[in-house]
Amino acid sequence: MPVFLLSDKIGFPPPHLAREDGVLAVGGDLSEKRLLLAYKMGIFPWFSGDEPIIWWSPDPRLVLFPKDIHVSRSLKKTIRKGVFRLTMDTAFSRVITSCADIRVQNNEGTWIVDEMIEAYCKLHESGFAHSVEAWCDGELAGGLYGISLGKCFFGESMFSHVSNASKVAFVSLVEYLNALSFDMIDCQIKTQHLMSFGAREIPRKRFLMQLAKSLKSPTKRGKWGVKGLRVKS
Repeated sequence: MPVFLLSDKIGFPPPHLAREDGVLAVGGDLSEKRLLLAYKMGIFPWFSGDEPIIWWSPDPRLVLFPKDIHVSRSLKKTIRKGVFRLTMDTAFSRVITSCADIRVQNNEGTWIVDEMIEAYCKLHESGFAHSVEAWCDGELAGGLYGISLGKCFFGESMFSHVSNASKVAFVSLVEYLNALSFDMIDCQIKTQHLMSFGAREIPRKRFLMQLAKSLKSPTKRGKWGVKGLRVKS
């Protein structure tokens, strides 16, 4: 399959035309309108600082159905200890910046370049992007962020400065989404870390069908802002 070159017009080719590695198109911009359209079509941007914007729609797709979450015994023990104080949407810019910084510090490279940070912070201001923060002794110990549309949450990245901080933040997010009857968390690409929580790969065709169903529900837009979250697991 060819890789499509996007124009200034807001639009994407159909996801099933992506290459075998998941690459669909290059170019365009990270405007709010284009990003929201991409997520609604099952497409997301992923690129490094020296590359043009690259748009992906992998097949298969890694997803977690919230009701299927698996929490290990050791993590349940950590949760019961109450080591972390959990909040939502109180430090979005710090979370996304920390997600980028920790990858650079670990010499892993990052797709969360300045252009991405600016774009997702704007989505947060518009009420579409959300963060979960885990605090320890008053300091930001870990967290995650993503996009919410309809009954689907599109996970983007997470970080930890303290062991298990991002894991506890993730469990709290899943429990929150379960309470809101969310259908699916898009985890994008297979990682053993997320599969240990119960995430699994499904064909892109099934993912897109589920996404279309999830998008029929209204989006819980705006600052979620739940303070002092308590994880039940």
